[in-house]
Amino acid sequence: MVEVGMTRKILVTGAHGFVGTNLSIYLNELTNTDVLTFGRDDSLKALENLVSKADFIIHLAGENRPANPKAFNQVNTELTRTLTDVIQKTGRNIPLILTSSVQATNDSAYGKSKLASETVVKEYGKRTNNSVSIYRLPGIFGKWCKPNYNSVVATFCYNIARGLPIEISDPSFKLNLVYIDDLIHDFLRLLENFTPGVSERKLTQTYDITLGELESKINSFENGRQNLVVENVGVGITRALYATYISYLPVEKFSYEVPKYDDKRGSFVEMLRTPESGQISFFTIQPNTTRGSHYHHSKTEKFLIIKGLAQLKFRHLITNEKYAVTVSGVEPTIVDSIPGWVHDITNIGDSEACVVLWANELFDRDRPDTIAQEV
Repeated sequence: MVEVGMTRKILVTGAHGFVGTNLSIYLNELTNTDVLTFGRDDSLKALENLVSKADFIIHLAGENRPANPKAFNQVNTELTRTLTDVIQKTGRNIPLILTSSVQATNDSAYGKSKLASETVVKEYGKRTNNSVSIYRLPGIFGKWCKPNYNSVVATFCYNIARGLPIEISDPSFKLNLVYIDDLIHDFLRLLENFTPGVSERKLTQTYDITLGELESKINSFENGRQNLVVENVGVGITRALYATYISYLPVEKFSYEVPKYDDKRGSFVEMLRTPESGQISFFTIQPNTTRGSHYHHSKTEKFLIIKGLAQLKFRHLITNEKYAVTVSGVEPTIVDSIPGWVHDITNIGDSEACVVLWANELFDRDRPDTIAQEV
């Protein structure tokens, strides 16, 4: 094992594939860590040299769609056997992570080759008491996965982002998936907590989703660039799918315009709308100009002046109590609108004021909950 304060060397096989690329970047972000990589074009002699230097090995290399089915056995099984033989020749305990597949339980050539690779490392681990951990992985998705190859998520994201068609034979078909970042975090935790012997590891987080649900979510992300509605993209599978979808946008779609409404008072621009947490906009106010002059029964808002000087005035509908507060972009201050209080905002500076506005609910033209009245 690596002594405290020493640089550890982690060998990643299959380092140039989807998982390997993401993993190598994460590992390079760590301190006191050197990443050694073995790829498809490297020789077995190079593998021996790399293993001799390694303190940990993460074995990702594999075939899942070879031109010749014999490659399943050659890469998935025999390369794994070669790797364990090379580790054993070093006479060192080099912790090993093997990525297998949930398909190891089926009767396909691919599944058989992955099951055989599991058997190889299990026998090796029992023979040497080396630390061996096996992950049976479901479908993996995330940035840099090859579309129109073996990931339906990558294919849907890539095609929908480009207006290309997708095909679904059975919308009710259920997928079991792991997000690339969640998978890598499992690897990183294991690197800090190896134990001797053989273990079959469980993933911390996986997701179930049907093909129909997947299509609907990714289309909602694409449509949100027109209707400005942003789903609950901060947690769970929606967060992971949104990050994946965004990563497949062509460069010409990195930016997009939103509607702007101008009148003599200034401009109003909506930025985004959410189904459950309201909407965010910004507006400008010309000098000596007032906006607002209304009240709400239930709607609430937050105002943040980011440029200029403005005064917000309030009047209680029942008691006629009045209140005013002056705010500027120099000292960022949020001001709430309060249900049952008439309010307005006036630019009292010499230049245009710019205000960020959050409302807790989407604007409903049929029930706007915005009643005009002077403060």
